[in-house]
Amino acid sequence: MAIPKSILLIIGGVATLFSIALATPGTATFYTNYVPSACYGNTPQGTIIAAASDPRWNNGATCGKFFNVTCTGPTNPVPHPCTGKSIVVKIVDHCPGCGGTLDLSKEAFSTIANPVAGVIKIDYVQ
Repeated sequence: MAIPKSILLIIGGVATLFSIALATPGTATFYTNYVPSACYGNTPQGTIIAAASDPRWNNGATCGKFFNVTCTGPTNPVPHPCTGKSIVVKIVDHCPGCGGTLDLSKEAFSTIANPVAGVIKIDYVQ
C-alpha cells in the first residue's frame, strides 16, 4: 500500500520544523587564510569550512564536525544581508577571540550573506 503524497508532505514539514526548533542562535564572521588550521595543520580541507569560537571549540572535540548554518539577520546597519540559503560547513580551526560563534570561510559566508555585512546573526545545527 502506497503512502498518500499529502501524508509525506506533512511528515516532511514537521521534520523541517523540528530541525529548525533545534537550531542554536549565534553570530558569524568570516576569514580568508585557511591553512594552517588547528585541526588539520597544513593539510587543506577545501573552502566550505569554519573555525569555532571558544564556547564551541570544546578543547578541539568539534574538529571535523559538520554544521548547517543559516543567516537569520543583520547585526549592524547593513540591511537584509541574508541570501536565503543555508550551507553545511566543516569545523577545521579554532578562532579564539573571533567576533562570532562561528568564523566561516569567506566562500561559505558569501553563500548565506553579503560579505559587506561582516557579522551576521545565524542559526546553526550539527
